Amino acid sequence: MIHSLGATRFARIRARLEAIRIAPGPQAWAFEFLLFGFKQGWACLFGGLMLALLLATHLFYPAGAPLHRYDFLTLAALVIQAGMLAFRLESWEEAKVIFAFHLIGTVMELFKTHAGSWLYPEASLLHVGPVPLFSGFMYAAVGSYIARIWRIFGFRFTRYPPVWSTVLLACAIYVNFFAHHWLPDIRLALFAAAIALFGRSWIVFTPWREPRRMPLLVGFFLVALFIWFAENIGTFANAWTYPDQRHGWQMVSVAKLGSWYLLMIISFVLVSLIHGIRAKDGDQIR
Repeated sequence: MIHSLGATRFARIRARLEAIRIAPGPQAWAFEFLLFGFKQGWACLFGGLMLALLLATHLFYPAGAPLHRYDFLTLAALVIQAGMLAFRLESWEEAKVIFAFHLIGTVMELFKTHAGSWLYPEASLLHVGPVPLFSGFMYAAVGSYIARIWRIFGFRFTRYPPVWSTVLLACAIYVNFFAHHWLPDIRLALFAAAIALFGRSWIVFTPWREPRRMPLLVGFFLVALFIWFAENIGTFANAWTYPDQRHGWQMVSVAKLGSWYLLMIISFVLVSLIHGIRAKDGDQIR
């Protein structure tokens, strides 16, 4: 059980659920599946609330409101963040991760909007250049999810590559997001490097009693796929628009999955520097 005064409310709820005893069999399997879903849902809380806000404001926000919709989204994101800290639904460590992702995402947004990769079609007062401030929270939602899920499931790893090599790969991916506008796009080489580095790595996680595992590259893909679905909802809600969506909404290209896959690697490596990498036997990987 978790007795620390610094524990979040969810940590205490999770500890009580994990302490439930059920005899092995179908009921135990069902309970583990539901507990897995509950933990995943909690890890997605920040991102889920932001996505709900995008849809709700797209459908119901008054056209003549004195506050721009984008500005409302920015203020709402700040209120959500403050509320999660005030009610101890989130730790300060997780809030620091969100802040770091917000900065990294905003820098990328500034460049990409100037390059014409996508645009924000609505007006706002709270913005930096053409980028409304709420956009940084969309990147922060990814960082928040990874930081939470890492702690909630007690991630450990087998055959994890040297940390310095993963940092080098993440830096190369981030630079390529900018440099490919002038230089040859090396994303295929980056995919190959990711396979070479992480191809033998497995992630070990514990939904309830028994540790489970999956290839780390598969984990990257599943999260990238989820983000791609969320991006389709975001563009449907007119939160941002790609050039091929200017004359009407259509699904985001499946090719964007590759970009999200690479961004997932950046996000994962950044969180790994905060949480640290533990091997399956519990030793820290340097």
